[in-house]
Amino acid sequence: MPVGRKILIVSYAGAGHINPSLTFADRLRKMGVDVTISTSFFVLKNIKDKETTPHGLTFAPFSDGHDNGIQPTTTLQQFISDFATNGARSVGETITSAVAAGQPFDHLVYTSGIPWAAKVAQAHKLKSSLLWCQPATVLNIHYYYFNGYENLIADNMNNASFPIELPGLPSLTTADLPSFYSPSRPKEHDFLMQVLEDHVDALKTAPRVLVTSFNELEIESITASEQLEFLPIGPLIRSDGKENDECIRWLDTKLEASVVYVAFGSQAILSMEQVEEIAIGLVTSSRPFLWVIRDSEQARRVSKTAQLQTQGMIVEWCSQVAVLNHRSIGCFVTHGGWNSTIEALVAGVPTVVFPQWADQPTNAKMIEDVWKTGVRVTRRGDGVVDGKEIDRCLQKVMTGDDGGEMRRNARKWRDLATEALENGGSSTVNLQAFVNDV
Repeated sequence: MPVGRKILIVSYAGAGHINPSLTFADRLRKMGVDVTISTSFFVLKNIKDKETTPHGLTFAPFSDGHDNGIQPTTTLQQFISDFATNGARSVGETITSAVAAGQPFDHLVYTSGIPWAAKVAQAHKLKSSLLWCQPATVLNIHYYYFNGYENLIADNMNNASFPIELPGLPSLTTADLPSFYSPSRPKEHDFLMQVLEDHVDALKTAPRVLVTSFNELEIESITASEQLEFLPIGPLIRSDGKENDECIRWLDTKLEASVVYVAFGSQAILSMEQVEEIAIGLVTSSRPFLWVIRDSEQARRVSKTAQLQTQGMIVEWCSQVAVLNHRSIGCFVTHGGWNSTIEALVAGVPTVVFPQWADQPTNAKMIEDVWKTGVRVTRRGDGVVDGKEIDRCLQKVMTGDDGGEMRRNARKWRDLATEALENGGSSTVNLQAFVNDV
C-alpha cells in the first residue's frame, strides 16, 4: 500500500458536494492517505460541531464572505463568485504553505461547481482530478454540448420531445437534458453555462474524473467518451450520524414497504400550491407517509388537514439514509438530486421523481427508463403536478406488476452497489488504482 500520500480535496459549499467529499476522504484515510479538506468556514464549522476529526484528516477552511451562511438577498451568482475569488486565493496559500513546511500535497481533487480549482493546481504544478458529484451521463452531456453538439441541443430545446442522440449515451429527448440548456431557465442561472464550459475546458488538460457512481450502474456512459477518463468510486454515501428518534419509532409501527417517504432535498423550493397538491395526492393514496417540509410556515398550513394528521407524519428534518433503509419504506417521492437518487438505489427503494433543475431531469430519465426503479411525474401546463397525478404514480410504484418490477430492480441495484464497495469490487479497485497512481 502506498505510504505518505497527501491529497487536498477542495469542495464546493453544498451538501451534494461536501458529503461525498467527506466519504471520499474517509476511504482514502483507510488506505493510509493523509487528507486535507478545504471549503468555507461556514460548512466546516457545522461539520466540526457534529463530529470529531479523525486521525489523518485536517481542514483548511477559508472565508468566502458568507461566514454566517447565505443570506436571502445573496444571489447564487454572487455566492459562487465570492466562493471562487476567496477560495482560489486560500487554496493557493494552503498549497504554498504545505510546500514550505516540507509536506507538499501529491494531488488535488476538486468537486463539481468549482473548475477554478484545476487552474490553481496547475499554477502550482500540482496534478488534479475532478470529483464529479453527479452521474457520468450528465458530465458526458455537458462535454458533448461544448464539443460539437451545441447547435443540435440549443436549436431544439423548445421541443420537449425532440430526440437527442449522443455517442454512447442512452436515447434522450430535450426534456431529459439538464435544466441549464432550457430556454425557460431563470435568467439568473445563465452564468452557470460558463461554469460548465470552464469544467469542460479544465478536462482537456486533466481528463481524469472520479465519479460518485459505480461501473455497473453506468457502464455505457463511463466508456462513452475517449476524451474523458472516468474512474467510478461510488456510491459515496454519508449518514449524518444522528437520527430523528421520533421518526424511527413511528416507522417501527408500520408494515414492511408500506410507507411513502417524501423529501425534496436541502435546496428545492416548492410553491404552496404544489405542497397542497402533494397533500391531496397523499390523502387520496390512503397510505401512511413521512413527509419532510423544511419551510415551517408551509408545514404549519398543510398540517391543518385533519386526515394528514392521522395518516402520516410531517417533520422539518430526519436522517434520510436511516429512513430510506428502514424496512417500512415502500416508496421515495424525491426531487431526484444525485445524492437522493443514489441513496435510494443503495437502499433498494423505488422512487417517484419530481425533477426541479440542474441534473435532476436526466436523473429522472435514468430512474424511469434505464434503471427502471421508478416513475417521473407529469406536470400540468402551469408546471404544477396535481394530486391525481401524484396518486397515480404512487399506485404504479407500490402496487401491481409495474411496482413489483421496480422493487426487484431496486434490489438488484442495491446488491450491485454493495458488491462494488466490497474488497475486490469495482469501486474499491478503482479507488486503489487512483491512490497507486497518485
